[in-house]
Amino acid sequence: MLKVRVIPTLLMKNVGLVKGVRFNSWRRVDTVLPAIKVYNMREVDELIVLDISATREGRDLDYESVSEFSGECFVPLTVGGGIKSVIDIRKALLAGADKVCINSAAYENPKLITEASEKFGSQCIVGSIDFMEESPGHYVCYANSGSKKIDVDPVSWAKELERLGAGELIVTSIDRDGTMTGYDLTILKAISDSVKIPVIASGGAGSYGDMLSAIREGHSSAVAAASIFHFTEQTPLEAKKFLASNGVPVRKFRIL
Repeated sequence: MLKVRVIPTLLMKNVGLVKGVRFNSWRRVDTVLPAIKVYNMREVDELIVLDISATREGRDLDYESVSEFSGECFVPLTVGGGIKSVIDIRKALLAGADKVCINSAAYENPKLITEASEKFGSQCIVGSIDFMEESPGHYVCYANSGSKKIDVDPVSWAKELERLGAGELIVTSIDRDGTMTGYDLTILKAISDSVKIPVIASGGAGSYGDMLSAIREGHSSAVAAASIFHFTEQTPLEAKKFLASNGVPVRKFRIL
């Protein structure tokens, strides 16, 4: 079994970091650079930084900012927001990103995933699936930071993203985002069992136990979280210790 990763997610909006509930990210919590410096010391495995207003505002990812904070980031960095073309992906990678997260553009131009994976390698391309449960057992994908409904089943879309060439998926429950009530284990398991590429659980983590459930019951390869690290005393390092104590293989950490 591959070692499980613990990945903080940072949502960037107009330079600052924000967080809210169900994709209504209104609460300012920090700025990007200080947060990255803190996480460098907390032994995170990776970081995800998403410019959540870029697509809605019809603008590019802030490559200058990516270049600035990638220089201070000592772990693999995934960035997303406003990515529409292979040129955009190249700019993000040249700015210092290790991976690029693609959501809205993949629905509009699925070939972008294939072109990007062929050009830069599938390990650079993270397919993003944001979803809601419209009725019991019925899930639907959303684009544009949760503002645009896409009449596609998340499991089917996960299979398609894998076929197109994505090397990894991040699966986010809009319903549970920011609620700290636990991940949606049903859809996580369905997606993880339907693809061979790694699946990152996102949306709803409120405890280390939720992370363990995402791995054991949701069959996820990694866990991403934001609110738990912003608004509680829980940390990525303690999360890794908890997972390790429960038999989950994690990357090495210092025993303090």
